[in-house]
Amino acid sequence: MAIDPEITRHREWLGFLQPVGLVVSPPALVKAQAVVNRNVVDLQQSLLAVVDEDGRIANFLSFVVEVLSWDNSNLIEASTEYEVALPDYGEVLAPTYIVPDADSDSPVMLVQIISPDAELDAVAPLIAKSGTSWHASPQAKFERLLRETQIPIGLLCNGVALRLVYAPRGESSGHLTFPVQAMCEVSGRLILGAMEMLLSGFRVFNAPTNRCLKNLLEDSRKYQAEVSTTLANQVLDALWELLRGFQMADVAVGGNLLGEIATTEPQHIYGGLITTLMRLVFLLYAEDEGLMPPDDIYQRNYSVSGLYERLREDAGNYPEMPSRN
Repeated sequence: MAIDPEITRHREWLGFLQPVGLVVSPPALVKAQAVVNRNVVDLQQSLLAVVDEDGRIANFLSFVVEVLSWDNSNLIEASTEYEVALPDYGEVLAPTYIVPDADSDSPVMLVQIISPDAELDAVAPLIAKSGTSWHASPQAKFERLLRETQIPIGLLCNGVALRLVYAPRGESSGHLTFPVQAMCEVSGRLILGAMEMLLSGFRVFNAPTNRCLKNLLEDSRKYQAEVSTTLANQVLDALWELLRGFQMADVAVGGNLLGEIATTEPQHIYGGLITTLMRLVFLLYAEDEGLMPPDDIYQRNYSVSGLYERLREDAGNYPEMPSRN
């Protein structure tokens, strides 16, 4: 099956960044006409101008204005309205900035700036003797803040990396991390272009509704749900086909294939067939992504797609035989 070249290009930069959970999906990016600009020499120079000698973003406001083309008014210091108190932990979660939405009372996103020495996923040590501090990473705390304020989009930055976090309430979260030092290098221009594509002033504030960042993130979840539903239906259809095949084979050998298990433990047959199908799905995905050996030995003897082609060939050569497709 032919794959849209735009989807392949989006898979390339997503492969470099290795997102955790679902943030954006290639089909949603294509639908939103989101294209990564690969000619970002000037943009890289703008980034270098706001990065200090240690390779860190020195001033976040300068970064969003000079690199992402935001306006100064797009970043506002957060008020207590967006704080979340956690009495059980003796902590108050609070963003550093809010990003206002001109068309809504709710902000577009929350921004939290943490110390350059703090790793985004490192768990903070317990405070001696008090035992009240929440023993969690900045990422976990920021996700909690986004969910409690019901503002699902956020930027978490320690100067070393910029992370786009998507944490809708009631759903699993996802995040995508852009390393600053890598984006300052020639080899990281694709990553820099991807960051601009997602977080530029146009995408966040000025894009049409069906192409803005908020809609892009929501659409990515919808595509995931559609793919999951379609795959579940396909697996169910395949399950019945496989079961009918076993039943026909059992009848052909006088009931010696399934034996008593068909009446005493039918769930055992069901479980075995489901396990087989899920393994086939995994192998098909691995083969489609080029993760399995490309040599002739694998293709002739182990490949699922190769087996399918041989079955199709057999069906054409021996049309009088029962279908094995």
